[in-house]
Amino acid sequence: MKILIIEDEIALQQSIQKYLEHQGYVCETASDFKAGLEKVRSFNYDCVLVDIGLPYGSGLDIVKELKEIESKSGIIIISAKNALEDKLKGLEYGSDDYLTKPFHLSELNARVNAILRRRNFGGSKIIQFEEIKINPDGQQVFVNNKPIELTEKEYQLLEYFIANQRRVLTKAAIAEHIWGDEYEQVSNYDFIYTHIKNLRKKLVDAGCEDYIKTVYGTGYRFTENQ
Repeated sequence: MKILIIEDEIALQQSIQKYLEHQGYVCETASDFKAGLEKVRSFNYDCVLVDIGLPYGSGLDIVKELKEIESKSGIIIISAKNALEDKLKGLEYGSDDYLTKPFHLSELNARVNAILRRRNFGGSKIIQFEEIKINPDGQQVFVNNKPIELTEKEYQLLEYFIANQRRVLTKAAIAEHIWGDEYEQVSNYDFIYTHIKNLRKKLVDAGCEDYIKTVYGTGYRFTENQ
């Protein structure tokens, strides 16, 4: 899952990034209004954390932009202001939550998890797809109720596939979502094939049906066998 952190306090931005990456998220950052606006217009994110008071503009206008472009991103406003007016404006513009500084990073993580579960999996704490079961809080994966060991990227791939089941996902979309800014430095997408091959093998070896379908020339689709 990919998160954008728009925060001009660099120490806080880095603390949030480090903490959420430790939780298994792919994080990108922006330090002012202009950079944040460019990011949300150019890339897709599962969740956007945005401060209200930013250099060159207001984070509330980024929230409005996300809604105008019909983004599917969850939105959490983080701000030093505890004014009811700001909170109501943020919710009116389309944010999902509002967190006042200072806050515990564990609380932020819990709110991010809640938004992502609500948006992608109907709020369920356990994700189920046929014989596959995922516990996102512990990043645990089970096939026919037996645990299997996945690498961090394999886990992120599986969760992304299930969140977008039956949709064709291009290699570029997969690379952008799982690897974030890192993918722009590669010349081809062979590394995606390797990770998907390994994920498929682990699932099949555990007794799972092969739900990862190659869409030649495009990417992959995760769907039930017909």
